[in-house]
Amino acid sequence: MSRKQEKTILNTIIVDDCVEVMNQMEENSVDLIFADPPYNLQLGEALTRPDNSSVNGVYEEWDNFESLAEYDEYTRRWMSAARRVLKDDGALWVIGSYHNIFRVGYILQDLGFWILNDVIWNKTNPMPNFKGTRFTNAHETLIWACKNPNSHYTFNYEAMKALNEDTQMRSDWQIPLCTGKERLKDKNGEKLHPTQKPEALLYRVIMASTKVGDVVLDPFFGTGTTGAVAKKLGRNFIGIEKDANYAAGAQARIDTVERVKSELCLEYSSKKRQPRIPFGNVVERGLLNPGDILYDASRKHCAVVRSDGTLKNEEMEGSIHQVGAAAQNVAACNGWVYWYFEDENKELVSIDVLREQLRAEL
Repeated sequence: MSRKQEKTILNTIIVDDCVEVMNQMEENSVDLIFADPPYNLQLGEALTRPDNSSVNGVYEEWDNFESLAEYDEYTRRWMSAARRVLKDDGALWVIGSYHNIFRVGYILQDLGFWILNDVIWNKTNPMPNFKGTRFTNAHETLIWACKNPNSHYTFNYEAMKALNEDTQMRSDWQIPLCTGKERLKDKNGEKLHPTQKPEALLYRVIMASTKVGDVVLDPFFGTGTTGAVAKKLGRNFIGIEKDANYAAGAQARIDTVERVKSELCLEYSSKKRQPRIPFGNVVERGLLNPGDILYDASRKHCAVVRSDGTLKNEEMEGSIHQVGAAAQNVAACNGWVYWYFEDENKELVSIDVLREQLRAEL
């Protein structure tokens, strides 16, 4: 496909085989791929509850493979095609269960991908193990990878930390299964798709590893969770789905989603994007002067500002970070948030205010 053709498939669902479509797309053209491939569940006989009612497992033709070798060969084909269209600084997320994720991870590494994390999706409302022959299968695994160790992939660390109440987000995510109104139904009121993923899961994936306006490709689009969340968050999507019924349900779903209208609402925290300001700039601009005293929040420790932008106290001299760490007897310290100066009313003010003042002038 040419660049012009690529633009025409943005924010659309292509009803076709994903390998064939990806092999026709332009190389290095998408920023993120989220793949929810067949799991090859190998369920065998029908599952029943203790009351003999049937459990809706995954018995669809698309999840059946004659052998593990056939499944491996299919995985190599779709993953090779995905690697071809992924930008050098893009990333791939692939999800699976114990049935397939280890084979998927092995093949992924064989093809040259570099694994960044494996994330555990802990289902807060998992389906019980009705037979009582195994542990309740309460999680799935997501692998997050880039094309090679030198890829400059996107990771919105500060945004994910903010999403998690200013605590560094871990690699185990507590998210319930897709239920209720979010679950798409067919004309008979049955689940349209047996493995529809919750929007909360895709929200984290897309927020973590894309920027506004990026292109997210989902080669196993299903009921369109990736497209719905991408649209909501101001990203573009390309969906590929072989089953026309799934595609129709996904399109109807996405049509009801409203993109956030205000670009300001799509912005997110990212301290890495802010320009670095040396403390020496504060001194040379006269916002603080040599001889001024800095204090910690409790006034237990203090240090004098020197003309070269370093600090000195009774124990040592060095940067705002080094002296702050020494004062606390810790290995590291962010001096910008540790030190305060006195204003004209003798009130303590964080020196970080001065850094933000200089950043605002850039």
